[in-house]
Amino acid sequence: VSARLQSYFDDHQALNQEGIRLLITTLKDIQQLLHQYSVTDVKYFATASIRQATNKDDILRVVKEETQIPIHLLTEYEEVFYGYVAVIHSTDVDEGIIIDVGGGSTEVAYFHNRQLKEYHSFPFGALSLKLKFVQGDIPTDQEREHIRQFIDEQFKTLPWLFEKNIPVIAMGGSARHIGKLHQQFSHYPLEDVDQYELSVSDIEEMKAQLLPLTFPELQNIEGLSKGRADTILPSFEVFEAICHLSTATTLMISEKGIRDGVLYENWLQKDVSQLPLLDDSLNEFKNHFYKGAQDANQTTKIALRVFNAVNEYEGFEYQFSCEDVTLLKRAARLFNLGKHPKSELSSATFYLVSNRTLLGLSHKNRLKLALVASFKSEKQLKKYVKPYHEWYTEEELNKICVLGAILKVSQSLNSSNQNTVLDVKIHPGHDSHWRIHIRCQTYFRSEAYHFEKQKKHLEKLLNLTLIPQFEIV
Repeated sequence: VSARLQSYFDDHQALNQEGIRLLITTLKDIQQLLHQYSVTDVKYFATASIRQATNKDDILRVVKEETQIPIHLLTEYEEVFYGYVAVIHSTDVDEGIIIDVGGGSTEVAYFHNRQLKEYHSFPFGALSLKLKFVQGDIPTDQEREHIRQFIDEQFKTLPWLFEKNIPVIAMGGSARHIGKLHQQFSHYPLEDVDQYELSVSDIEEMKAQLLPLTFPELQNIEGLSKGRADTILPSFEVFEAICHLSTATTLMISEKGIRDGVLYENWLQKDVSQLPLLDDSLNEFKNHFYKGAQDANQTTKIALRVFNAVNEYEGFEYQFSCEDVTLLKRAARLFNLGKHPKSELSSATFYLVSNRTLLGLSHKNRLKLALVASFKSEKQLKKYVKPYHEWYTEEELNKICVLGAILKVSQSLNSSNQNTVLDVKIHPGHDSHWRIHIRCQTYFRSEAYHFEKQKKHLEKLLNLTLIPQFEIV
């Protein structure tokens, strides 16, 4: 519920009775929903709108009396800290500035080597800026100038924001809406806004397109909720100001926020020093969608044997990196999502992986994972990647194809799901003929049949011939 409690503050900065009743009614509705789903482990937090209220103690007391809900009022540090925890466990950014524009406050933080170094909470947000400076529904040019001057004055009190040349990571509803709007304007092929990146010029160009619009026209823009139409332009001023002041390399949108930070801390049992939760995210994904009994560890073991041979092959013009090995291992865990009789595995895998938020993976890297994990053929991969053709170089696409083909061959060597293959040794010949010595512990006819069917993809990409030799030991 977007309660907009700042709208219910009186002249003494106290939340009035109407606002308190709205808060209590909302919490009671949430309690009913939680009861319906038998949820028992619930944490309640309040942020700046309650923290800034001069009658905050009375608010918390009345809420406790009428709902029996104990609300923890976050300090400024806690509010920043949980946002920081959300960011470092959902992105792979080592150094950045975090900004969380809420309705009544704006939190900024600086982290380096994934450690929180500086933070500050400003007592203004998208809604409070609108209420303070704007007389009508949307700001006039003069009102926007006053907003911009005010924001600049506030940000310039923090020298650690100046000229960092690092990403600015934006969270909160205002940031998400700016990301969604830009995706609409640029016809972006993915719908997910988490880790979506904009340049400073993107922000300026998008704001220029919105400024001529009337308030009703803003309300009708696809991708912008009506409840944000009156605060979106003040939000633009905040993000544009911090990007200019910090000379941001990019503005990255984070769908994760304080709630996610609280959940991550609980998940990690207070140890928030871990790297992004990508392994957990992949496991969760696999538990939701994986069908079949194939052992990903077996596929990975075989794939690494083949990969090492390919990486040493002089006939392949590109050199793989450590990142490519990591990509191969991750894709092996999801390759074609196992076997399901009523779905086309490749297209289902590509769609699910490319559209699923995976903590710590940028859009580009997530799509690479989707392309390798869904590999069916070079032709099919080029069809998948067509809307994203500007994202990758020819070298990257060639390497993605080869990694996919390696997995295709490797999975064929466990087609019976019996882990019969004990070891794979590859003996490259001088005439582009590779002998593949495959040692098995039991029946291998299924593996031999499927290997013959699937090896053509790797042979074509590397311009060689694979000659399998199966042996029971």
